[in-house]
Amino acid sequence: MSMMVQHRGTFNSIVRLAFLTLLVLSFFNLKSQDLKRIVDLQGIWKFTIGDNENWARPDFNDAQWEEIRVPGNWESQGFNGYDGYAWYRTTAILPPDLKEAACYLKLGYIDDVDEVYINGIRIGQTGQFPPDYSTAFRADRLYIIPHKIECTDGEISIAVRVFDEGGEGGFIQGEVSIVADLSAIKADFDLQGTWKFKTGECSGIPIKMDYQNWGEITVPGTWEDQGYKDYDGVACYATEFELNGRFGEQRMVLILGRIDDLDMVYLNGVFIGQAGEFNVETVWQRPDVYKQIRGYYIPPGILKDKDKNVLVVKVLDNGGLGGIWDGTIGLITQDNYIRHWRNKRSRMR
Repeated sequence: MSMMVQHRGTFNSIVRLAFLTLLVLSFFNLKSQDLKRIVDLQGIWKFTIGDNENWARPDFNDAQWEEIRVPGNWESQGFNGYDGYAWYRTTAILPPDLKEAACYLKLGYIDDVDEVYINGIRIGQTGQFPPDYSTAFRADRLYIIPHKIECTDGEISIAVRVFDEGGEGGFIQGEVSIVADLSAIKADFDLQGTWKFKTGECSGIPIKMDYQNWGEITVPGTWEDQGYKDYDGVACYATEFELNGRFGEQRMVLILGRIDDLDMVYLNGVFIGQAGEFNVETVWQRPDVYKQIRGYYIPPGILKDKDKNVLVVKVLDNGGLGGIWDGTIGLITQDNYIRHWRNKRSRMR
């Protein structure tokens, strides 16, 4: 902790100046999204009851599966009274002109829990499967498609694992499609996916983290929809990554999407920024803070281009939904970041 405090004092003025600049550039609300539906996924999907992790594989042969209409509960389509696990599969062709867009998979409302794979890669989960079951049937599913799955010309495989505890099961209602946010930031290095997570304080924030008492969570996504229902207070996220010499001496910006409500960010044990004072009073004074895109300029010498990096984000939620809940999560070069916001401002004029 002493090293963190020393670094915090050294870089405090730099971080605050950078963050003030960032406020001008990037604090746009949800209305600034430019969502465009690019693939309609409503219609006939492949379907089977049961549970097998191999069913997520893109090369799995589902020719012998049943057909089912999405959206629509499975009880009304021949599986009356069935409760338990089931899988859905389909394919989609993506258009070729979306290299700069952030793509989302919209799945509407699913009863009760779901886990989603694209090309065999797990992209997210809503609700909690048994034995720690927690329903999320009221959540409108919207999953960011990781940039490692190129949202460009070509066929993709989509597999959705669903658990229903009782009553109606499956895709109940809502839009099922792939949409592109033409205004979103596209990261140069993707950090979306599974992070370590725990409620309460993360003591010390050392470079070598001890994750013995931590769970896992999908980022972005609210923690209420991932088994931490009705939790308000402080929680900690952590992830580790290596850049493998990709960026050299380039200046970088950390993008953390939208966070509900406040955050404090540490990279390799060094404090690099926060969205206002980390207390409930700040939430009261800035009730729209959860809509604001977080982006932090990384001071020189902190990010390791040829070694492991440890990123820790403390979050304070004062009520309602909580967590790193939406938007691009990753690293972008400072030049590309500035270019993005200049282009966005020019389009809004």
